[in-house]
This record gives sequence, C-alpha cells and structure tokens, in this order.
Amino acid sequence: MDNKTLVDTLSKNLDISRDTVISLIDGLSAVVGECGAELDSISIPAFGTFEPRKRMERVAVHPASGKRLLVPPKIVLSFKPSPVLKQRIRNGE
Repeated sequence: MDNKTLVDTLSKNLDISRDTVISLIDGLSAVVGECGAELDSISIPAFGTFEPRKRMERVAVHPASGKRLLVPPKIVLSFKPSPVLKQRIRNGE
C-alpha cells in the first residue's frame, strides 16, 4: 500500500478529511523521530512498539575491492508488533 492509498483509506474509514489524515501521519512521524533520537521507545496499544537501538561500530569488507571499512555507530529503529496485531494478521482481518 502506498502513501496515497493509505491516506484515502484512513480518510474514508474515519470519515475525516485527507488533509487531517496527512497532518496526523506527519505528526506521528515527527514524534517517533524525536523519541527515537532521544533513545525513548514508543508503545502504541494494539499496534506495537517502536524501539531505538544503538548499533556499535564495526568493520565491514567492501565486496568488490576487498577493502576493510569502519562503519560508524548508529541508531536504528526496530518495530515489534503487539500480540493483538499478530493475531489480526493471522486471522486475515
């Protein structure tokens, strides 16, 4: 599902305007980004948890040249779905 389809579906299901849906999605994205940068996790009931994790620096090998490269540490955002969401997916709801 692309962004336009998501916005249209939410707008129809919630009976609100497309502009409102777009601003809600942008707001959620901003909050998740801010909390992720601060290493705080976000839990959304019946949906899941966004949890930032810090990856340590590591040495990688470039496959074409064989050169060893130092990859700096970074923060990655992982998502763990809730049991309710897992059950909905299994049941095809």
